[in-house]
Amino acid sequence: MPSGFGRAGLVALILAVLPVPKLFSVAQAPEAGRATRAESSCANLTTLTIPQVRVTRATSVAAGPFVPPGASRPLTLPSFCRVEAVTTPVPDSLINFEVWMPTAAAWTGRFQGVGNGGYSGAIGYGAMAEALNHGSAVTSTDIGHSGGELEWGLGHPEKVVDWAYRAMHVTAEAAKLIVRNHMGRFPSYSYFVGCSSGGHQAMSEAQRYPDDYDGILAGDPDFDRINQTLGYLAMWLATHDEAGKPLIPSAKLPLLTRAAVAACDADDGLKDGLIDDPRQCRFDPRVLQCTSASTDSCLTKSELDAARKVYAGLRSPSTGAPIYPGWLPGSEGFGESAGQSWRQMILDPPKPMRVEALGYFVFQNPAWDFRSIDWDRDAEYARARVGYLSAMDSDLRPFKASGGKVIMYSGWADPLLPGIDITNYYDRVVETLGPANPPQDFARLFMVPGMGHCQGGPGPNTFDALTPLERWVETGAAPDRIIASSVVKGVAARTRPLCPYPQVARWTGSGSSEEAVNFRCVAPGATAR
Repeated sequence: MPSGFGRAGLVALILAVLPVPKLFSVAQAPEAGRATRAESSCANLTTLTIPQVRVTRATSVAAGPFVPPGASRPLTLPSFCRVEAVTTPVPDSLINFEVWMPTAAAWTGRFQGVGNGGYSGAIGYGAMAEALNHGSAVTSTDIGHSGGELEWGLGHPEKVVDWAYRAMHVTAEAAKLIVRNHMGRFPSYSYFVGCSSGGHQAMSEAQRYPDDYDGILAGDPDFDRINQTLGYLAMWLATHDEAGKPLIPSAKLPLLTRAAVAACDADDGLKDGLIDDPRQCRFDPRVLQCTSASTDSCLTKSELDAARKVYAGLRSPSTGAPIYPGWLPGSEGFGESAGQSWRQMILDPPKPMRVEALGYFVFQNPAWDFRSIDWDRDAEYARARVGYLSAMDSDLRPFKASGGKVIMYSGWADPLLPGIDITNYYDRVVETLGPANPPQDFARLFMVPGMGHCQGGPGPNTFDALTPLERWVETGAAPDRIIASSVVKGVAARTRPLCPYPQVARWTGSGSSEEAVNFRCVAPGATAR
């Protein structure tokens, strides 16, 4: 599929037709003059000529509260130039995006692209605000459609391509040109930040367009799109009867989590209420089987059978080859009160999550019966038809050659996307690059025990991975640990180091086990004593 103008050609064209504006000197202009010139420069961006891009509005926004479109609460922002634009790289594409730029005095020289969530076609104003307050110019896009449902893909294959990867790329190209025209130079460093679908977009950028960003932060990447959709379908069928009624009462999910933690908490030598690495957990849910009448404190045979199928994942019925990994012990119901459990993605939906991606994108049939799925034939057809929906290329050598750095992270207790999916991917990267090219030189993965999907969970789950990424890109100092904390009423109650995979954090045996300083990052199986 075409992706619009190539980066080099587009930059060359713009450099040829657009003059570089002269940035005013703070020492040469009074306050009123600076404000007038800034407002004029921002408003004039509507006259930019960029192939396949139209700037629809450019407005200087004063510092203070700013209410984004569709929001009820304001964001507190510094003064900035807000650019609203649209790009149409191919017929049937219509990709809206915004670019926010701080004042020249506040700009760090950094540029940031921010990711989306789910299949949602919405600009991420909250993430843009965070980047702007960080001193970065920032862009976000609606990925070429409106809303979070999937009807937009029926009969519109180019819009599906836009969502899969093209929108992020052409937005990055156009946004950096807008920054260059307004600020007088291209960004010194460019970063992409996203989690979940944003993590998928992050890895797609690293794999497909290695020159777009210098640093990429990919959280809980939802990048195995086709197999994940098949996995959701299989898990839904395994946990619902013919009438679509859940086989496991959601109120019993915390039973599974508590039993799993009890069985595997001490696997890492420390009883702290966390499963350090669920892949090593030998939890048998049969310990919960009812011995007589069913009660709220035990599971019936049918409930246990359904749970086992979720743990087992999806395999080819004919070959036994894995299609999508199972959900991990500890992910079942820890965050029920916070909206993170198997209930939200597996049990509650009246039909399998995102099954429309198969009906609309693959079979182009809104009436497609998901119960008719052939796990071999239909899965192979889906990969052949829309394989570009996924971003699973393990050959990251072009990204390394471009000088890029990537930090990935994922929660081990994620109830939406099994954390083992990203460790499997990273292991394939290691294998693809070979022993002479260790990915730790440019790509590091940090697994977070007890964290749910992008946030939440019983483990330390609040951390800053962007600052270590910026330091790595800009100074060459690779992160050998990232400190995470459990925040209770605004106070860090427990801190732990997150270690670059495959290393794990181990308590030294002295000092408080609630403080990160008393842990070391070691190889699996080693001790810190």
